[in-house]
Amino acid sequence: MSDIADRSLAYEGVKRIEWADRSMPVLRQIRERFAAERPLDGVKVAACMHITTETAGLIRTLQAGGASVALAASNPLSTQDDTAAALVEEYGAEVFARAGTDREGYYAHIHQALETGPDFVLDDGCDLVNTLHTDRTDLLGTVKAGCEQTTTGVIRLHQMAREGALKFPVVAVNDTDTKHMFDNRYGTGQSTLDGIVRATNTLLAGKTVVIAGFGYCGRGLAERARGLGARVVVTEIDPVKALDATMQGFAVRPMAEAAVEGDVFITVTGNRDVVNADHLAVMKDGAILANSGHFDVEIDVRALSDMAVEVHHGIRPQTDEYVLADGRRLVLLAEGRLVNLAAAEGHPAAVMDMSFADQALTCAWLATSHASLSPAVHDVPKEIDTEVARLKLASMSVSIDLLTPDQEDYLHSWRIGS
Repeated sequence: MSDIADRSLAYEGVKRIEWADRSMPVLRQIRERFAAERPLDGVKVAACMHITTETAGLIRTLQAGGASVALAASNPLSTQDDTAAALVEEYGAEVFARAGTDREGYYAHIHQALETGPDFVLDDGCDLVNTLHTDRTDLLGTVKAGCEQTTTGVIRLHQMAREGALKFPVVAVNDTDTKHMFDNRYGTGQSTLDGIVRATNTLLAGKTVVIAGFGYCGRGLAERARGLGARVVVTEIDPVKALDATMQGFAVRPMAEAAVEGDVFITVTGNRDVVNADHLAVMKDGAILANSGHFDVEIDVRALSDMAVEVHHGIRPQTDEYVLADGRRLVLLAEGRLVNLAAAEGHPAAVMDMSFADQALTCAWLATSHASLSPAVHDVPKEIDTEVARLKLASMSVSIDLLTPDQEDYLHSWRIGS
């Protein structure tokens, strides 16, 4: 039995789901193919994902392929209650999610999704897989395989695999080119700044924006912040990524130095305490703090709370002001959680079209291939990534060249020299 906030919101949810669907042509094509071929007939899927209109497109595609789906939220602040209602009332999914639920409710919903006894699991941050391996080991024997779609989750899964703790194969959907190159770079880049602007109505032109982390998410953020007229400072621990940022014209500083300069701070590292008490102690009055990494550990919110003499909650939507003893005010967005989903709507549907196409096709592949995979972290087959890119280009009316037979022979021969 689903646990959602308000079933009467279903009509509004359907309207928004249909709007998003217009920008997801690849997933629509796959849904039509799945409806005809039924590659997931009889399969039970449990998913822990952001409950958004774009996610609804994936759930509907899995259902078209024959799967029954139970869905829990991967972040309490990202759940769209109208989308949840539509999935339950109009599309027949089981959903366990309410916007703004507490930690206890969040994990209770994950347990409820797992109670359906899934054959396959889809995760967004590894909380569902982690729960299976800690609290619900009784279900491990029935789970055949899974997918993970975040960098943070893939990092956790690799650690589990290294320790011999991972009990079934998991495919790192996050690591496909059509996911991390586009979802992370273009999706996170745009939606994070969208969340910050919605929450604060700040002008980014002329501001110093400090971005912690220069992976695909950080690159996308840096490019877009610069495009809006901001001066961008990057902090990194990886020499190669720091060099890349430098060669792209961004200033690179340690966070201890950047903390003094910044007007807006955005963390996208997947690690904890990236902004800590020492950094908070030297920030400017009015500095804005936002996190776009998966978990709410990148900004030390506890240290910020301990330093504050007053806290003004909700001075704007998803905006809390912390007043320090010296009178400085630091502004925290979305409680330090994912700002692009809590204060905005997450990635644009056109980007999630590719990410969820990767998920859908990988699920169908797992249905026939899981038995040949060891309990480890696996890559998505290259042909799936290529197929998604091909379909996306076609939907955008973009054509590319094809190799001639002579070119094929040349690429596969070592005998032809200069």
